[in-house]
Amino acid sequence: MFKDYKYTCVDRFLKYVQVDTQSDPLSDTYPSTEKQKDLAKILVAELLEMGIKDAHMDEHGYVFGTIEGNTEKKVPVICFCSHMDTSPDSSGENVKPIIHKNYRGGSITLPGDKTQVLTPEVHAELKNQIGNDIITSDGTTLLGADNKAGVAEIMDAANYLLTHPKIKHGRIRILFTPDEEVGRGVEKLDMAKLAADYGYTMDGDKAGCVEDETFSADSVTIKINGVITHPGSAYGKMENAIKIAGDIIAALPKDSLSPETTKGLEGFIHPVSVKGGAECTEIKFIIRDFVTSGLAEKENILKNITDKVLSYYPNSSYEFVIEESYRNMHEVLKTVPFVTEYAFEAVKRAGLVPFKKSVRGGTDGSKLSFMGLPCPNVFAGEHAIHSKQEWCSVQDMQKAVETIVHLCMVWEEKAR
Repeated sequence: MFKDYKYTCVDRFLKYVQVDTQSDPLSDTYPSTEKQKDLAKILVAELLEMGIKDAHMDEHGYVFGTIEGNTEKKVPVICFCSHMDTSPDSSGENVKPIIHKNYRGGSITLPGDKTQVLTPEVHAELKNQIGNDIITSDGTTLLGADNKAGVAEIMDAANYLLTHPKIKHGRIRILFTPDEEVGRGVEKLDMAKLAADYGYTMDGDKAGCVEDETFSADSVTIKINGVITHPGSAYGKMENAIKIAGDIIAALPKDSLSPETTKGLEGFIHPVSVKGGAECTEIKFIIRDFVTSGLAEKENILKNITDKVLSYYPNSSYEFVIEESYRNMHEVLKTVPFVTEYAFEAVKRAGLVPFKKSVRGGTDGSKLSFMGLPCPNVFAGEHAIHSKQEWCSVQDMQKAVETIVHLCMVWEEKAR
């Protein structure tokens, strides 16, 4: 079926990663950075060139497009979604992508920073990439495979469907979002405008992977109000908010409940920022658990630690603010298991062995599922995300394109 097809995903990907779309967690605008719209404009132009007449970017930076159905069957409307922004954790400016052709095993040293070395010992999936073409940055920036690999794959799948009209499918909605990396990817999304029944985010790692479970997530902000006086006359009076914050962080469990001490389905309490001064200091935490009730348990642990620490500072006070971030999408997807089953079937048809994994994080699909669009996550081939050693392979990206096309076919075949 794809034997004579000239894939476009890699050429698109190499172009997209050179557009800086890093999002900003400290911004109060939407999108959080205007430069995300630079890629959005490119995508709209390419979709229009393909013949997708309704392709456009809205005022919030979302890119929409429609591939109309070509079947008499009543097929649910399916959305394919990827995010355009890259992580604030590592620079996304002036990305220089490199293709390492015909990987033969061993280490890959990145030429821009030779301290950045990919090894099979650290990146175990490299052992399954022998003979494949590996794409990295030059080592001075992240690559942006998270999630521009998914963007490029959706674009290529759209190109395939439009150039192969004999492939039967229902109505397909394309959605590219900003600000996923800062947890705001679908905050401004108009679901009525999207008008889809089910969806898939293309934002996973290993080829063949389908994910129908994520963390449930909250954020906690502890605002500490200390007692400030002149340091020259502070004896018996000053209660330094910075030191109080330090005591709270130091009292966290050392061998459990942290990202560095948990794996699998274990959740954690993770301090992500501290800011302020001796009078007032603010600590921000993210709380994660696959069982939503586990969030409250961890928040109680953190509050008890805070209470104990503050008992040594009788004239200080604190505020403990909990905000919901997202919930485990499995709570929704378990009610419509066929959505995930169809993804498994598509992966098989692409010649891969499908497997299920739980995401130790969240995707746009986490929130979309609770907004009325059940939305598992499908592999895009991205690895070592958010780092200068981020990589993906040409062959995995091509298999993701095939999986998207097969998914469209499966939905049409199952419809009446």
